[in-house]
Amino acid sequence: MRRFRHARPADADRCFEIESTAYDGDAAASHERISKRIRDYPEGFLILEIDGQIAGFINSGCAHRVEMADDAFKELVGHDSDAPNVVIMSVVLDPAEQGKGLSRALMAEFVARMRQRGKATIHLICRDHHVPLYERFGYRYDRPSASEHGGMAWHEMSMTL
Repeated sequence: MRRFRHARPADADRCFEIESTAYDGDAAASHERISKRIRDYPEGFLILEIDGQIAGFINSGCAHRVEMADDAFKELVGHDSDAPNVVIMSVVLDPAEQGKGLSRALMAEFVARMRQRGKATIHLICRDHHVPLYERFGYRYDRPSASEHGGMAWHEMSMTL
């Protein structure tokens, strides 16, 4: 059975485990960052459960002015839950659950929830190989990102809600 819910502090260990498998090197968020994101903005931290087990998640923050290369924002510095722009920091699925259409379901649920909250836009950065995936989800390609997060090249994408 599939279920979506907001994250709880007890989810941090499993979320960190999944995050660590999804991103190379320093690109993965630390356990402390994940815990802080859950604590400070649970409404923007959407969990996908399958048969009672966490299979993936999306976490985010909100800003009045979006600056995708701002590493401090990954610590939720400047986050304002009332701001109109959502910035996604992670979209991850357990590798055992990939290829089953779950990322599409997770993203669709996240977008619907952000619309319900009255948000205006959603922004994210991704690696080259994920650009076509996010385009299929309705995001538009904006530009190569100035972010050097994890020592890698990134691309900025956005969606108007």
